[in-house]
Amino acid sequence: MPKADVLVIMAHPDDPEFSSGATIARLARDGKKVVYVICTAGDKGSSDREMTPAKLVQIRMGEQRAAAAVLGVEDVIFLGHPDQSLEADDVLRKELVALIREYRPDLVITHSPYQRYIWWHRDHRKCGEAAMDAVFPYARDHMAYPDLLARGLEPHKVSEIWLAGADDANYKSDITGTFGVKIEAIKCHKSQVEEDFLIRLDRIKARASAAAEGEEFLLAEAFRRVEIPW
Repeated sequence: MPKADVLVIMAHPDDPEFSSGATIARLARDGKKVVYVICTAGDKGSSDREMTPAKLVQIRMGEQRAAAAVLGVEDVIFLGHPDQSLEADDVLRKELVALIREYRPDLVITHSPYQRYIWWHRDHRKCGEAAMDAVFPYARDHMAYPDLLARGLEPHKVSEIWLAGADDANYKSDITGTFGVKIEAIKCHKSQVEEDFLIRLDRIKARASAAAEGEEFLLAEAFRRVEIPW
């Protein structure tokens, strides 16, 4: 059975890189095995009027795999839910519980479900909500989804969750040494960033600099860190 130290659960291809890419690279460099779970197919994320959803899905899957490789991520799992229609329902929650029990991570990184203004995409909130519920209490309790036991997926307790895009961040991840790797990974998402990348780069660096304010390091990604004692 596979094992991951870190499970990154995000709504769309490119969400891991934009929200947490430099932190993911740092964790991978520290020897942590990182696995992605991408909940939607990203089939609506294009301004190209000639693009089709089926073609876009294949493009974005390829881009996501390439970006993950740049950061040192071990594997990428695509759940394939429709873009802009993600629901924090029993279907998604059970999928995530099964993956948490299969990979047995110590840390889950996901979207904050409580975002107000930044990273406000509805799919982000629904993804974060489903991931938090999957982590606790569903993945931990043997009577939640008992059919998973028959598949050999025993309960698992995640130690902590890091919520990206949180308004009430309490943990700043030092990304001074891996910011450049984050940018290289973002460049892989050509269908999303090609035309305005230089503008986005300025914004990304400004956000990372602001997140590190008051710290000894220069650049940071901020998270709400939630430790799970039960």
